[in-house]
Amino acid sequence: MSAVAEEKKIIKGGAFLIEERVPEDIFTPEDFTEEHRMIADTTRQFIDNEVNTRIDELESHDWKLARELVGKAAELGLIGANIPEEYGGLGLDQTSGALVGENIGRSASFATTLGAESGIGLLPIIYFATEAAKEKYLPKIAAGELITAYALTEAGSGSDAMAAKATARLSDDGTEYILNGEKMWITNGGFADIFIVFAKVDGDKFSAFIVERQPGLTSGAEEHKMGIKGSSTTALVLSDVRTPVENLLGEIGKGHKIAFNVLEVDGA
Repeated sequence: MSAVAEEKKIIKGGAFLIEERVPEDIFTPEDFTEEHRMIADTTRQFIDNEVNTRIDELESHDWKLARELVGKAAELGLIGANIPEEYGGLGLDQTSGALVGENIGRSASFATTLGAESGIGLLPIIYFATEAAKEKYLPKIAAGELITAYALTEAGSGSDAMAAKATARLSDDGTEYILNGEKMWITNGGFADIFIVFAKVDGDKFSAFIVERQPGLTSGAEEHKMGIKGSSTTALVLSDVRTPVENLLGEIGKGHKIAFNVLEVDGA
């Protein structure tokens, strides 16, 4: 009986909507701290005053403006909210991050851009990168100097990500991985500086890498979309693209853990 009673104390999903609960069991906006409210207000004002007033320019694919707005968001701490302080972030709690995300959502296109920058294009580095890679990239991402993107999907591997055909092989001198393949539907693909790329080492070990924009890495044409037209979505072609071994994320052959866990955390 005690085990059953203990289990009932756990609120799962939307259970609080249909079950008897005391107010202390439920987190509500009234529980926000003054800091939380300030973060929400700052984000809301930024979106309403800086972003939504220029949505026509973003929908005309003014990616220079998109980068400028990412930089302004970074100045307000909206990118570095969940980046640890030792890497140039603010190290705020998850409630703060949720409030930032909720209020950025007031502009769907920019939310998509910043969602890749501070979500799926960032979290693999925070959770799985080498110390050298964290020190190299995280401060510049927090500052809005580097735009990130997440390159998982391919023409023949959408929901079945493990069917990816992109490959990676270790260079003869053992210092770099050389990647080849094509990716699709890459948010920020038209102007990102670094990409989280999933490829199979030696053709069978599904792995993840941080890859910088360079010769051999080519963005395709902008996709014509029904919505979120103010965000960049392109294909990505990698032709003998190189990345140093310290840019491997996690372990060789364990890329699925990165791909799926990051998408779960980010809600993609």
